[in-house]
Amino acid sequence: MSKHWERDLDNLQRHLMALAASVEEAIFKGTRSLQERDPSLAREVVAGDSLIDQEENYIENECLKMLALHQPVAIDLRRIIVALKINTDLERMADLAANIAERALDLAELPRIAVPDKLQGMTDLTTAMVRQSLDAFVMLNAEQARQVIRLDDEVDRYNREIIEALVVHMQQAPEQVPAFLAFFSAVRQLERIADHATNIAEDVVYLIEGEIIRHHLVQ
Repeated sequence: MSKHWERDLDNLQRHLMALAASVEEAIFKGTRSLQERDPSLAREVVAGDSLIDQEENYIENECLKMLALHQPVAIDLRRIIVALKINTDLERMADLAANIAERALDLAELPRIAVPDKLQGMTDLTTAMVRQSLDAFVMLNAEQARQVIRLDDEVDRYNREIIEALVVHMQQAPEQVPAFLAFFSAVRQLERIADHATNIAEDVVYLIEGEIIRHHLVQ
């Protein structure tokens, strides 16, 4: 490929990594606002979502221009396809982080209840999956990507256990159901963020090996 391709590819990578950094920050602030019931931090996450949407649109347009101008093939074509897919997953993660922040705003208006047990563990594991999936993309590390995919089952287990506990709490304290439902919703958003990290990891394997492994059992 030409120097123009390399230049455009470098520009795309910079913007994609900048978007990733913004999304990671949104996830961190969104989950922190939930656990600390911090409405100002939650509003910051919600307000920042439009900037992330703008960056996602820019990256998509750049990918489409590169496909049209350079007509890449083989691994170069896979790189643009994967960039498009990661771009979409990152934007959806940001939406989910904003949803978590909105639940924090709901909680700020409700009587205080304890943060669910195991929520911190689920949060730590999910954010680690996001970071490791992006590291795998930057380093072109298929094994690290597969490790991320395997972690998704553990996040699913956290999700089930926390929700089961919340259901018990709602049965025992029906007057606090709105607050428990806010946490219920936030936990589901967190689980979906982990799903998107898994999508990125699967796309990394496709980029490196040319194999579509989505819906396959990863050993």
